[in-house]
Amino acid sequence: MSSTQDLDYPQLLFQYKNGFLVSKIMFTACELGVFDLLLESEGPLSSDAIAERLGTSASGMERLLDACVGLKLLGVEMKSEGAFYRNTELSNLYLTKSSPKSQYHCLMYYSKTIYFCWHYLTDAVRDGKNQYDRAFGISSEDLYGALYRSEEEMIKFMYFLNDFWKMYGRDVIAAFDLSPFTVIYDLGGCAGGLAQECISLYPNSTVTIYDLPKVVQVAKERFVPPEERRITFHEGDFFKDPIPEADLYILARILHDWADDKCMHLLTKIHKACKPGGGVLLVETLLNEDKTGSVDAQLFNLMMLVQTEGKVRTPAEYSKLFTAAGFREIQVKKTGKLYDAILGRK
Repeated sequence: MSSTQDLDYPQLLFQYKNGFLVSKIMFTACELGVFDLLLESEGPLSSDAIAERLGTSASGMERLLDACVGLKLLGVEMKSEGAFYRNTELSNLYLTKSSPKSQYHCLMYYSKTIYFCWHYLTDAVRDGKNQYDRAFGISSEDLYGALYRSEEEMIKFMYFLNDFWKMYGRDVIAAFDLSPFTVIYDLGGCAGGLAQECISLYPNSTVTIYDLPKVVQVAKERFVPPEERRITFHEGDFFKDPIPEADLYILARILHDWADDKCMHLLTKIHKACKPGGGVLLVETLLNEDKTGSVDAQLFNLMMLVQTEGKVRTPAEYSKLFTAAGFREIQVKKTGKLYDAILGRK
C-alpha cells in the first residue's frame, strides 16, 4: 500500500504546472492543420515540408512536432535525410477533422473560448460568478446571450457539443431502455448530435429538438439533413414558452448551467407537460455523494463556475430536484465516462 512518502512531490507539481503547456501544444498543432496534413500525405513528412505546406517557420514547426512526438501525438522516423513525422492512431482518430470521432471542434472551442474564461478563475472564486464580463466584455445577465454572443461563436459551440456526443452520446442514450418512449423532446438539443444517437439506437422513436430560433435555423442548415424525417424542430425558449406533450424529455448538459430554483422551474414545467408514464432523461456529469469524483468532474465543476450560473451535482441532489417536481422511480446509471444518466418517471 502506497503512502505519501512514496509520492514524488516535485514531479507531481511539475506535471500539474505543465498541464496548460501540454494542452496548448495539442491545440496549436490542430489549429495549424498538422494532423490533417499528415493524414492526407502519402507517407511521413519532414519538418521542413510540413512547415512549407502550412506556412510556418521551419524552426518553430520542428519544435512543435518534436513536442507532439513527446506527447505521443506523432511518431517519428529517423532517415539519412533527417526526421520524418507521421500521425499516431490517437491523432488520426480524434485530432483530424475528417474522422467520425474527431474532437477538433471541441479542442478549438477550449482553446478559443473556454481558456479565456479560465484565465479569470481566481476572480470567479472570489466573486462566485461567471467571467464573461472580464473575458469578453459582455454581460452574462442573459447567460445564452453571452454564450451565443455572435453567430460565429454560436456555431463554434454547436460543433463543440456535437464532438462531445460523438464520444459520449451512445453511452448515455443506451444507459436505460428508452424503446417504450416513442415521442421524445430533446430540450436544448442544439445541433442534434444526441438526437442522431437516439434515433440510431431506437429506430421507432422521433425526436424533436426544442431550442432557440437562431440555433434551430443553423441546425437545419448545417447539421441535420432535411431527409432525416425522424428529427424535427421546435423553436422557442423552454423556460418561457409552453412545452408540448411528449413521452420523454431529454435534458442533456442543461441543468448544470442553472441554480436550483431555475432547475426546479423547468422540471416542474416538464412534469406538467409529460404524458402519464413518461419521464425525463437527465444527462450530466455527476459527483459522488461525498462530493469527491473524477478529476474530470471536479474540473467541470469549476468550468460551471467560470462560465455558467450552475454547478455539478451529486445523484442525491438531482434526485431531490426530480422528487420536488413530482417525478418518481428515479434511477441513476453511471457510465464510467464523463457523462452519466438519471431517469425519472411521471
